[in-house]
Amino acid sequence: MIQLGELVMILDWHRQGMSVSAIARQSGLDRKTVRKYIQRGLEAPAYGPRKPRQTVIDPFTGYLRERVSAFPGLTGSRLFREIKEHGYAGGYTAVTDFLREIRPTPSSSFEVRFETAPGLQAQVDFAQFQVVFADEPTTPRIVWLFSLVLGYSRLIWARFVLHQDLATVLRCHVAAFEALGGVPHEVLYDRMKTVVTGETSPGGIIYNRALIDLARHFGFHPKACRPYRAKTKGKVERPFRYIREDFFLARSFRNLEDLNRQLQHWLSTVANPRVHATTRRVVMEAFAEEHPFLRPLPLAPFRSVLRLERRISRDGMVSVGGNFYSVPDATRRRVVEVHTLADEIRIFEEGELIGAHPVLEGRHQRRVAPGHRKSFPAPQRREAKVAPVGRTGDVVAQRSLAFYDAVARHLARETRA
Repeated sequence: MIQLGELVMILDWHRQGMSVSAIARQSGLDRKTVRKYIQRGLEAPAYGPRKPRQTVIDPFTGYLRERVSAFPGLTGSRLFREIKEHGYAGGYTAVTDFLREIRPTPSSSFEVRFETAPGLQAQVDFAQFQVVFADEPTTPRIVWLFSLVLGYSRLIWARFVLHQDLATVLRCHVAAFEALGGVPHEVLYDRMKTVVTGETSPGGIIYNRALIDLARHFGFHPKACRPYRAKTKGKVERPFRYIREDFFLARSFRNLEDLNRQLQHWLSTVANPRVHATTRRVVMEAFAEEHPFLRPLPLAPFRSVLRLERRISRDGMVSVGGNFYSVPDATRRRVVEVHTLADEIRIFEEGELIGAHPVLEGRHQRRVAPGHRKSFPAPQRREAKVAPVGRTGDVVAQRSLAFYDAVARHLARETRA
């Protein structure tokens, strides 16, 4: 096959009027070959199929397909971290490009984003997760994720809990504020029953009294989002999806404590040090700017009280929040008053404090306080009175008194003699 330049030269000579023989002599080709190229004219050269070149991500495409098939919601950043642990040396873009081929991005409508000033707002909500703990492999559990997200920096504080009761909501708020080292000026809520107890016309909100006590103590303003406007809280609801897809899926947990331990590690090493997709800033760096604008923590601890009446069980326990706390054996009444604080359970009999316990996490836990159960002295063994035992082989003979009198008279006669 001749080169493209030679073909162009042959055709040019032919257009200039040179004969086939002259072109053959000039080019050194056979006349049949010259005639063939003149008849064919100028065509694009035909090349064979190019052998595909292996890319850096090719060895990992099977793993990625398998993971996406098993867990379609896994994020690209999560999968990128996983294949890096398996030796992948390429970039993040190659991963996302491949994921778009096997998992097309669904179209969505545009949303209006509301940005907030530093320290102004945090958003709070719960999300439901189902998990099977390794300690209870046959029992699926429903757990709830409490999440607080700062509006400016997007810093996430989160904790898994077993229920959404008011005491749990208060404890999570206190723990979140202490972890942040400050308090936002307002907290935005969905219309959770533990937060909003009713409405007044037109559009007024009635908040739970204990939440009002919490807000007054820490100095923040509670704010409920408008009905049917869930996107008002997008900063929280989007992190729920992020936590589910980047942290929760395809992991195993021994129990609730292990679940929260892994969550805190992920928050401190992945979620909060990342570059946020919307703000394009490192979350922790933005939080360092936001922290001075938070309200300072109050000096006194939060002591709001929920008052309950509880009946004492036959084994001397009262049930609070699904857990059991002891009362002293000397308790006379069968019904006592229980004060539930954010971090403590106090038990009163006729106005007198008879027991105090730290709040137990989870359900079906039991705690018996020191001193609530009488300790009876162990029974002492009575030692049997045993007569002295003579030495083996000693024999004592028994004789009448007349025998001894006769012996005495015999000894007396021998003495006189």
